[in-house]
Amino acid sequence: MSLPTRIHVKEVGPREGFQFEKVAISLADKIALVDALSETGVKTIEFTSFVSPKWVPQMADADDMIAGITRAPGVAYEAIWLNEAGLQRAAKYREVLQLRPMFGVAGSDTFMRKNTNRTVDERLEELPGWAESYRKLGMDWIDVGVMAAFGCNYEGDVDPRHVVTVLQKVEQKAEACGSRLGGIGLADTMGWANPLQIKRLVGAVRDHWPNAPLKLHLHDTRALAIANIVAALEMGVTSYDSAVAGMGGCPFAAHKGAAGNVTTEDLVFLCQELGVETGIDLDRMIAAGQLAERVVGHPLPGKLKSGGNLTTYRARALAAKN
Repeated sequence: MSLPTRIHVKEVGPREGFQFEKVAISLADKIALVDALSETGVKTIEFTSFVSPKWVPQMADADDMIAGITRAPGVAYEAIWLNEAGLQRAAKYREVLQLRPMFGVAGSDTFMRKNTNRTVDERLEELPGWAESYRKLGMDWIDVGVMAAFGCNYEGDVDPRHVVTVLQKVEQKAEACGSRLGGIGLADTMGWANPLQIKRLVGAVRDHWPNAPLKLHLHDTRALAIANIVAALEMGVTSYDSAVAGMGGCPFAAHKGAAGNVTTEDLVFLCQELGVETGIDLDRMIAAGQLAERVVGHPLPGKLKSGGNLTTYRARALAAKN
């Protein structure tokens, strides 16, 4: 089994996690978690959203979070936005934030309508406007993320050929308005993927865009996220989103409280055991996971914050033998 020697992990727990919490979390606690994550060795942290506080109250303090965090050298800080107003708010903080020209579509029309009140084709009609806005900010490419790329609770399994068709439409639209297709993100938004599906879709995308940077965003709704990552590693995928302690969830999952993105410390542990470098200090990430659980005030699904790092147990066992 050939695996990458190193992968890139983007920590999305603060953004994905805080937005799902029903009880208000203090600004100080949010900042404390981001600062703790900044000291783990993770190189990218997505920590807030520029969205309407009417719809996402927990993100009302985005500006204050940006002002309050302590930036660590070598760490890129990111946020997301859903409309032009959000993008312009984010652009004011380019000294702090790394802006990516992101554009989200879906492998399912029903999911797209429920998430954005648009069909996929209607969403694609908005791409020229986004491309123009990004070009004004000096970015002539579009990074596209495909939500529900593997399956959908409303439409069932998603055929890899359909995802390729959606991506081709994005590429054609981007090129028609003077931009180009950049990175590709595939999201298992509702937890439908299995290792064989991972290999089929990654293979199909690679056949058409062999040089495009590829990232996976895998939810652990049905406990297959780690198995899916093993399959992706075998395919050579080197970029993943993850959430400390398993923060977050999915509002479109079948059951309330279903797990969200794959847990960062569990992913780092897997890579450590397989000899794949992440650059992340697992013990510090475990401590950040324990802090995340204290901050939200309820149990979170990550395993390593309770099970511990095997390096510690191996050292104890070795000391006992000697």
